Amino acid sequence: MSAGAASSLPSYLRAHPDGTRLLLHVQPRASRNEIVGEFDGRLKLRVVSPPVEGQANEAVCKFLSRTLRVPKSSVRLVVGASGRQKDVVISGIAPDVVVAALT
Repeated sequence: MSAGAASSLPSYLRAHPDGTRLLLHVQPRASRNEIVGEFDGRLKLRVVSPPVEGQANEAVCKFLSRTLRVPKSSVRLVVGASGRQKDVVISGIAPDVVVAALT
């Protein structure tokens, strides 16, 4: 990816050696799983699952896997297992492809 392409990415996306790093703000116990939009420099996701025993983290990974059409094993939580601010790495997919799938 060129420097110009990297600067045109939304603030919640970063290029990563394995693919793409996605910065999230997660709201658990929502009425449905959905992408809300940008919130404080992160992509806001709502998930139905409660933040108990990793259920919300699992729901985030599953939702992103389905939305981006990648195997669940390609989506890995790297920061924020116990908080709302989470960083996820999606392996094998370029940031521009992620932008297209999320919008």
